[in-house]
Amino acid sequence: MNELLLIGSLIFIFSAAVAAYAIFGKAGLYCVSAVATVLANIEVLILIDAFGMEQTLGNVLFAVTFLITDILSECEGKKEANKAVWIGLFTSVFFLVLSQSWLLYVPSAGDSVSGSISAVFSNTPRMILSSLTVYAVSQLFDVWLYHKWWAFTEKKFGDKRRFLWLRNNGSTLVSQIVNTLLFTFLAFYGTYDFKTLLSIFFSSYVIFIFTSLLDTPALYIARRISDRKKGKIQSVKS
Repeated sequence: MNELLLIGSLIFIFSAAVAAYAIFGKAGLYCVSAVATVLANIEVLILIDAFGMEQTLGNVLFAVTFLITDILSECEGKKEANKAVWIGLFTSVFFLVLSQSWLLYVPSAGDSVSGSISAVFSNTPRMILSSLTVYAVSQLFDVWLYHKWWAFTEKKFGDKRRFLWLRNNGSTLVSQIVNTLLFTFLAFYGTYDFKTLLSIFFSSYVIFIFTSLLDTPALYIARRISDRKKGKIQSVKS
């Protein structure tokens, strides 16, 4: 059941990112990035068993943020990709401050959910602070590496559009190592034993390998959407 849910979530989330871009343009990707960043910081508290590995539930949502920066890098430019990263950081800080303020309220006698809210969000600060650090480092590194790969392939082969799959996977797979290693130890060190930490790291990275490879078709579709939009704009101008 967990495996089917993860696959379904992956298809839904990647499709939602592409649909948001098709309907709303880069603003849609900024919205999906902001929502995914906040929700991933909640989901990451949940450990599940799937595909024979123990893993955190936030992996897929974190993965879509890399797809989003790659779409923006490819179709809108490096500046817009970095902007998505800073929007994600802002929404995480906003969520951290607001969610912690909920714990300061004194619940009424008829309240039935404050205990559950407290159990979830009392652990959130460490998760989000860890995520903020890791997100900033890994995402900015991903954008930088994407454009380095792009410059390399363009110089090597003289074609700006070729080897989209290489710059996509070449940047994401490397930056995901940084992301997974930093987050696993910043967020969970002292909470789980070292064996469990290694299990979380390796299982998370294996998941990221698959999500990185599977997001490549979504990136090609997004570029095709961008080409059509730019073609229509050129037709109108002509």
